[in-house]
Amino acid sequence: MKKNGHFYTAEFKQQAVALVKEAGKSAPVVAKELGVNINTLYAWLSQADSESSGEAALLAEIKKLNKALKQAEMERDILKKATAYFAKESL
Repeated sequence: MKKNGHFYTAEFKQQAVALVKEAGKSAPVVAKELGVNINTLYAWLSQADSESSGEAALLAEIKKLNKALKQAEMERDILKKATAYFAKESL
């Protein structure tokens, strides 16, 4: 978004979102304090929410994959032991 012909930096957007989410200020108050259009601030808030939900989905997927990896490693270890056991019997 532009402000007087200049683009807002990513850091400025993050700080504005943090004022609303972490400092507990209302969006209209923050928009007025920073001289930002309220709709622009709401767009930044929406974008931040979608990014954080995307991160949560990635963390859930990582957790799921780690669990599957542990299961596969356990099965592999069991098969290794079974192979060694049956190899001894055949000798």
